[in-house]
Amino acid sequence: MSNEATAAPASDFEFGIYTLGDIVADCHTGKKISPKQRLDEVVAAAKLADEAGLDVFGVGEHHRLDFVISSVPVVLAAISQVTNRIKLTSATTVLSTIDPVRVFEDFATLDLLSNGRAEIIAGRGAFVESFPLFGYELEDYHRLFSENINLLLELNKHEVMNWEGSFRSSLKDSEIAPRPLQENLPLWIGVGGSPESAEKAGMLGTGMAIAILSGSPEPFQELAATYRRAGIQAGHPPEDLKIAITSHGYIAETSQQALDEYYPYYYSYRNSISPKPGQEYKVSREDFGQYVSADNTMAVGSPQQIIEKILYQHELFGHSRFMTQLDIGGLPYAKVAKAIELLATEVAPVVRREIAKKNSR
Repeated sequence: MSNEATAAPASDFEFGIYTLGDIVADCHTGKKISPKQRLDEVVAAAKLADEAGLDVFGVGEHHRLDFVISSVPVVLAAISQVTNRIKLTSATTVLSTIDPVRVFEDFATLDLLSNGRAEIIAGRGAFVESFPLFGYELEDYHRLFSENINLLLELNKHEVMNWEGSFRSSLKDSEIAPRPLQENLPLWIGVGGSPESAEKAGMLGTGMAIAILSGSPEPFQELAATYRRAGIQAGHPPEDLKIAITSHGYIAETSQQALDEYYPYYYSYRNSISPKPGQEYKVSREDFGQYVSADNTMAVGSPQQIIEKILYQHELFGHSRFMTQLDIGGLPYAKVAKAIELLATEVAPVVRREIAKKNSR
């Protein structure tokens, strides 16, 4: 293990899934399901994940017709009423283009409705359609996020706020209501590959969710080291500096089944939805096996292969949470449901046991 990694206790290691609610035509039938059915399936997946014993369910924010989730707190509030214990998080909230006061009040309300299960993963977002939609300039991309994350942290601490910034009206003895059931809403910063973002998360003492959608995980070790170093230098207890690893994934009974079932939907997803229009994904079925190999982060394979990947990544990062996006590209709900069950019943128990054994040595 890297000497910068501090492994989380097995009992604290969490498993979760997240969805962006994409609406892509089924690659075999050419048909799209309706937005209504897509949302129904998102809620059903969350209910199943809760019942199966997973720890976290996340939904992501987009503002395009090929995604169904633009109002994350509304969807999570619906999920809160059909689940009992699973944590409910954004994945992510695009904080650069939304008022932090509204974000806090929405998630505080969710926290009350869910009996203290709300979390926020805030990020800049790879998609930029929300900037013109809500009247922000792309040139302010970084300044907006920096100001808004700082304000959100202050809102989490204070019932009455006095504050001045550059992008929204000042707060003068403003009451911030309601307050959440939890003492503070758990806040994570989503990071793609920016050392500056990792350092910022560490300095602020938030959790850090690293999106490693494909490729080797090793280059991301420096992000984890930067985050922990900045957090400790800022005076945050090491045990409060939590890392999550997120990736695309799919689990089936065998490796061959996972590859055969997932590849057509993944290929369709990559070529239907891209932050950069016209950017074609050109990986053949034969080459796709290399993208899900043992040394690649993409969590596609049999339960045993996923176990080995997560344990290897735990050696690199000492992370306390693993989350995967299973339902992409029009993948039928029945296959998503089976993958959820395999993650909860065959992957999670073994990973937790192996981490416990390692920590007891």
